[in-house]
Amino acid sequence: MRKTSSIFLALSLACSLNLAGQAAYRDLNNNGKKDLYEDTQAPIAQRVEDLLSRLSLEQKAGLVVGMGMTIPGFSKAEKPEKVPGAAGSTYDIPGLGVPGIVLADGPAGLRIVPVRDSSSGKTYYCTAFPIATLLASSWDTGLVEEVGKAMGREVKEYGVDILLAPGMNIHRDPLSGRNFEYYSEDPFLSGYMAAAMVNGIESNGVGTSIKHFVANNQETNRMLVNVVAGERALREIYLRGFEIAVKEAQPWTVMSSYNKVNGPYTSQNGELLNTILREEWGFRGLVMTDWFAGNDPVAQMRAGNDLIMPGNPKQRKAILEAVEKGELDESILDENVSRILAVVLQSPAFEGYEYSDAPALIAHAALARRAAAEGAVLLKNDDALPLSPAAGKIAAFGNASYEFIAGGTGSGDVNEAYTVALVEGLEKAGRPVDPQVKAVYEKYIEGEKAKQPKKQFFFELTPPIPEMPVDRGLAAAKARETDIAFITIGRNSGELQDRKEEGDFYLTQAEKEMIKAVADAFHNEGKKVVVILNIGNVIETASWRDWADAIVLAWQGGQEAGHAVADVVLGKVSPSGKLPTSFPISYDDVPSARNFPGEELPGAEEEKISFFTMGKPSEVAYEEGIYVGYRYYETFGVETSFPFGYGLSYTSFSYKNLKLDSDKFDGALTASIDIVNTGKTAGKEAVQLYLSAPAGSLHKPAMELKGFAKTRLMQPGEKQTLTITIGEKELASFSPGRNAWIAEPGTYTVKIGASSEDIRGEATFTLENEIVVEKVNPVLLPGRKIEEMVPASTKQ
Repeated sequence: MRKTSSIFLALSLACSLNLAGQAAYRDLNNNGKKDLYEDTQAPIAQRVEDLLSRLSLEQKAGLVVGMGMTIPGFSKAEKPEKVPGAAGSTYDIPGLGVPGIVLADGPAGLRIVPVRDSSSGKTYYCTAFPIATLLASSWDTGLVEEVGKAMGREVKEYGVDILLAPGMNIHRDPLSGRNFEYYSEDPFLSGYMAAAMVNGIESNGVGTSIKHFVANNQETNRMLVNVVAGERALREIYLRGFEIAVKEAQPWTVMSSYNKVNGPYTSQNGELLNTILREEWGFRGLVMTDWFAGNDPVAQMRAGNDLIMPGNPKQRKAILEAVEKGELDESILDENVSRILAVVLQSPAFEGYEYSDAPALIAHAALARRAAAEGAVLLKNDDALPLSPAAGKIAAFGNASYEFIAGGTGSGDVNEAYTVALVEGLEKAGRPVDPQVKAVYEKYIEGEKAKQPKKQFFFELTPPIPEMPVDRGLAAAKARETDIAFITIGRNSGELQDRKEEGDFYLTQAEKEMIKAVADAFHNEGKKVVVILNIGNVIETASWRDWADAIVLAWQGGQEAGHAVADVVLGKVSPSGKLPTSFPISYDDVPSARNFPGEELPGAEEEKISFFTMGKPSEVAYEEGIYVGYRYYETFGVETSFPFGYGLSYTSFSYKNLKLDSDKFDGALTASIDIVNTGKTAGKEAVQLYLSAPAGSLHKPAMELKGFAKTRLMQPGEKQTLTITIGEKELASFSPGRNAWIAEPGTYTVKIGASSEDIRGEATFTLENEIVVEKVNPVLLPGRKIEEMVPASTKQ
């Protein structure tokens, strides 16, 4: 123990002296006079140009490659870690006072090592905020920005410069293992949620990295899969959210993804990184690889992928030799380096920020609790919630009632100090659960945990504890002795593997039998049953939802999830969350189910990078095209279990007086609507604006989300008028044949609703003449024909 402690103390001291030494060197070397690149008042472009002119070729090659990553038992960074547990750092140049900047995960909060010196008592825990899907369920960009601000403060106070977040890939398929890290099946909602998060985090003077750019929608063979997708699907679905985030927030960095898109790796695709991201969208930051992505560092430089992470000396050598041999123009390398320097020069590390290692964790926990409650979705409620004072005795069933899952695994995980489970949340709110049932579960869980194998790798997802069978005699006894039953279903997922249909998307037999046994027993006594879903991803609900009187979708609410759920079920918070992703009746109803996660190529063999498998070369064709999520269900008339945008409240709202500021479109159009709380409880309402476009040369979804707004907390009888403005881009569809975003003439229908299937008001306007909203480049073309899905009415 003492040896380990002394090592951590030595490393911390070395890092502190290194930072101080770099600042002192800059002062001593210039007799106190600053060079241009050190002058924070000078334009950043001039500072970068000055610093670039001072670099040797070797230093330039060093800057574009990271310093490795320490993974105990597997790999070690080239230099001692400034922040243990961070994902990596950049190359430093002490002679010029240029520090390495620290990059760390991830989307639900900062992930670093929480205990460095076990004898000191000092800890470095971070707040586990709710997962991205839950935050999107709030439909509240102000709340998301507030969470981002808190996240960014922890990043800065723990000595990190860039948070590798937010994740914003599309929920293409419910089996994708990392959906919990992402916001939605809809690019519009994803884009504005990500922009809010970026703006919040970066308000602290630290950076973000929106990821994974682009079409990284599966874990199976993620590092070797070639995504074959049509231009329109890429532009309207998979690129659109990133476009919104870039234009609305200008993040410091973008992270390219592991996969290939229509041939090349994304990190080696100049059409993606230079043509689309920089030329078309105006992105000004740097692009970094995902960790260990791609296979050609020189190609990555040419493609505009500026920083290779986590990096190794061989990659630096390859880039250096390529320049020396004339295979890589030094001017290209200079561009890559310049974009990195622009970030370094505005980083806390360069400014010598004295971080405290003591962020406001208590205040952030309170925010995490509030956010988790705001994003909880009430899926069903037959007079079961909120709990009445008469329902004083609660019987809690299900393993997850006692062991809540705060968030998913892998880089999206957070090392938090604690996680509050449902039972703890109820007990601290003065509503203890039945002690006999609690004792049975705690003994069972303790025994099953002892049987679990230890993690070999910190990204590893351990198998779930099998659901404890519920004896019908016990259920019957508790139905007589208590007033209401709570049943929690838990699910977890993460990096390196996708989910399975059986026992994951679908409930296990033991879970179904538990719900049925408890429901039968309590209903026989005239008592209610509430199911809590502590999940990070969509599951099947149609086969068992009728057994429950209420269903609360708590998602994975972070470390304060149990308190947040207690706030909701006890009525301290009226639920206002709405689904950012559809819940299908069956997995077979999902349009991507026909091809997810693709097929291995003939003769494919497994490939590895030192300590983990990359999978096998494979290909997946996005044959559903633009018909992802509700775009498919609404257009093709496929019923869902719970539709996109759906969520109940303890109160009710009326939608009145929908008005458009014009019946003809001329550059922009604003819709207004009065929302009235017509119930007996205070509450909030997330209002959605969908647009149905006229039939023209391009087939269109039946409706698409083009705006949203959320009311304040409204008292009974209170009215609030909401306004939502749409512009030309919201009217447009992408035409591959014309390489342009086109708004076709005709009559458009504005649909304002409480969900995609609950439209409360409609109004129309006309566009008299076609608008070519934007001409773009003919890039990212698929190398073969894709048999994409189209509505029957448009088939030739």
